[in-house]
Amino acid sequence: MKKAYTKDGRLARLMKICLALPEAIQESAGRHATFLVRKDTFAYYLNDHHGDGIISVCCKVPPGDNEALVAAHPEKFYMPAYIGPQGWVALRLDVSGLDWDEVAELVVGSYKLVAPKRLALLANSDRAKDAVASTGVRTGPRPRTGPPARKNEPRRMRSGPVKK
Repeated sequence: MKKAYTKDGRLARLMKICLALPEAIQESAGRHATFLVRKDTFAYYLNDHHGDGIISVCCKVPPGDNEALVAAHPEKFYMPAYIGPQGWVALRLDVSGLDWDEVAELVVGSYKLVAPKRLALLANSDRAKDAVASTGVRTGPRPRTGPPARKNEPRRMRSGPVKK
């Protein structure tokens, strides 16, 4: 992402929330960012999308919840263009009094709807909220977990005695 857009504190905080979730990655496109688990999108960061002047996060919600949220709180929720009718809602990040715990809950809920079941069970809203509360912003790549990168990589030696 271009440096001019990464200086925005809202994107940095959203990145911390999203990237605290298992196997979540970020892809950038100009002023916008897409957050994915495996190859499925669970959140979008939109900055002045189509010149509307709004900064928001779009997340997937259970059927009917998007309309209920927009009706109950039209000052902070809206139906995003194109994806709103498909079960998505947008939460404005440019309003005063923004509750980042609410942002974390919305993002984690979206993640749980989109992620594979095994990963969805690992998703924890407390972990995402802790990411918001922590002071340091991680800017580098995520630590690698899982199997070795290459199949021909030698196995690690055992530290205990060898059984025969």
